[in-house]
Amino acid sequence: MADRFYYGGQAVIEGVMMRGRKAMVTVVRRPSRELAMAAHPLAAVYTGRMRKTPLVRGIIVLIEAMALGIKALMYSANVSLEEEEQTSGWLVWAMVVLAVGVAVVLFFLAPLFLSKLFGIGSPLLFNLVEGFIRLAIFIAYLKLMSLLPDIRRVFAYHGAEHKVVNAYEDGAPLEVEAARKYNTAHVRCGTSFLFAVMVIAIVVFTLVGLPSLWLMVLSRVVLVPVIAALGYEVIYFGSRHRQNGLLRAMTLPGLWLQSLTTREPDNDQLEVAISALRKVVEIDQQPEEAAQVSS
Repeated sequence: MADRFYYGGQAVIEGVMMRGRKAMVTVVRRPSRELAMAAHPLAAVYTGRMRKTPLVRGIIVLIEAMALGIKALMYSANVSLEEEEQTSGWLVWAMVVLAVGVAVVLFFLAPLFLSKLFGIGSPLLFNLVEGFIRLAIFIAYLKLMSLLPDIRRVFAYHGAEHKVVNAYEDGAPLEVEAARKYNTAHVRCGTSFLFAVMVIAIVVFTLVGLPSLWLMVLSRVVLVPVIAALGYEVIYFGSRHRQNGLLRAMTLPGLWLQSLTTREPDNDQLEVAISALRKVVEIDQQPEEAAQVSS
């Protein structure tokens, strides 16, 4: 029997992207209120053996989330502006590199240099302080983003995505009224993943110790994929053992953080998320030869 597949996606501008076994589907509400839909087949790297290999899969998933997410985001922006331009591959990867660079500087290098100001000599205490600063920057960043009206609408679509996935995994019908009763939080959310990354970073960087500054800077860059891989395994394991009380307790901080990145959606936003999930499930249920999709 085939392994169960866990659907998920992300919110975009006036829409939702859902990722399936074979394709990603983005549904966006046009200014005219009609729904626009784009379905793209997934590249082999996102569906092959490496995507299922422990530790390696975490790195693949991180790259996938950024590449597919930016592609879906740019599609949604074009639809919202009623433009029909196609996003070039080089531009997507350029934005992925830029996003990674900004994240490393903001969440890894900045906390390091701020922690150095305290002159702490204990590796454990230093990394606890660095971890606290990293988490504070992350929460402040999310809080500032939530003050922007356009981002608040994206967060509402994020809530719609979670509600619909929760409903589907509970066996409820993919209908607006059925999905509305479900929670806007989900254990596999990227927000929970980032929280896990920040906690694991404390442990990993403590093992590095307090070498020279340039080695510490280097460790904050080259060890990011390792930390991301470990973070994914934690979320992967926790999402499959939700009945365990200890694991449920460990996921609570990540679920709490989602209160900053999700909002209660309206019926129109739920309809968009349902349309995206319905389509991606439909594609997955088609025979291989019939599942070739394009925008």
